[in-house]
Amino acid sequence: MEKDEKLISSEELSRIVGGSVRTLQTLTKEGHITCLKKGNHNRYDLYQAVKEYIAYQTKKEARKFSSLDEEKTYEETRLKRAKADAAELELEELKGNLHASADVEALTTDLVLFVRSNLLSLPGMLAMDVAEAENAAEASEIIKSAVHRILNEMADYRYDPEEYRRRVRERQGWTDDREEDSGG
Repeated sequence: MEKDEKLISSEELSRIVGGSVRTLQTLTKEGHITCLKKGNHNRYDLYQAVKEYIAYQTKKEARKFSSLDEEKTYEETRLKRAKADAAELELEELKGNLHASADVEALTTDLVLFVRSNLLSLPGMLAMDVAEAENAAEASEIIKSAVHRILNEMADYRYDPEEYRRRVRERQGWTDDREEDSGG
């Protein structure tokens, strides 16, 4: 009975090794992984199946390149693709079509600080007017009006692609010929 405790289904094994059930069935059919039939279902000895799966993956990885030249060519191609991808992303960033999270965070922080400073200035800005209010309803209206003013200023906040571009150029250390021409 102890042996049965180690037997698992193909679904469980696929979750353990990170493959699909179909892949496991194929590997079993090809003889790479041993299974035991239990009724109409395949059952796998957990330890044996994991060892066989690892051995298969290791062997597969070793077969990947038949020579050092093939491996070198593959790695050079992979490096060139990575450089091309990076250049493409950099171009998209420069065009303003892609934003680095640091730039988005900085501009969002600017907006939050704007809101914060406006909200913190409310007590000093409204103290005299609220103190002179004749009743709570009038005081409430004064406060409400000031809050609406701040909300309207926030609503006027717009995405400025040029501000993003400026931040990108600054962060990357890029110079803009137009800035150099106008500066000197």
